[in-house]
Amino acid sequence: MSKRSNAIWQSEKVILHCRDLCLSYQYWTKQSLIEDLNLTETAPAKISEHLFKAPFALISHGLEADPIINYGNQVVLDLWQISWQDLTLMPSRQTAEPQAQAERAKFLAQIPAQGFIQNYEGIRISSKGKKFAIANATVWNVIDCRSLKLGQNPSQNLGQAAMFTEWKMLD
Repeated sequence: MSKRSNAIWQSEKVILHCRDLCLSYQYWTKQSLIEDLNLTETAPAKISEHLFKAPFALISHGLEADPIINYGNQVVLDLWQISWQDLTLMPSRQTAEPQAQAERAKFLAQIPAQGFIQNYEGIRISSKGKKFAIANATVWNVIDCRSLKLGQNPSQNLGQAAMFTEWKMLD
């Protein structure tokens, strides 16, 4: 998608969600989602902007019966050839071809047991029907970071997120 999105990262809702994405990733994987920023010292709006403009794909969905995508950075918008408005109305299952949706759902159902899974790969499809392969994806449960600040075990699952740095267009 050639047209860039207008400052989506400045929305208060997106800023708070990006903080949950980062802290959840760090909680489960013991690694930082954004190596060059200190999460405790960096302004949340700066973290949000950094994630939106990052060179990797970052996407997440909520907990609805048919989960809806609630975040995608610029790489995601470009790969899926879609606007922010349309992406955040799309059921997450539609990121995969219909014949791959059952396998994708089975994979996602495994994540709650350990909080995250690494090295996921699969074929995805853009809103325009273009296929691309993703590799070495990390998929994790997004948790409410307020419980982490209190030093408690995560108490509220907000959905799931995926990050990947490797993709190849197939069409």
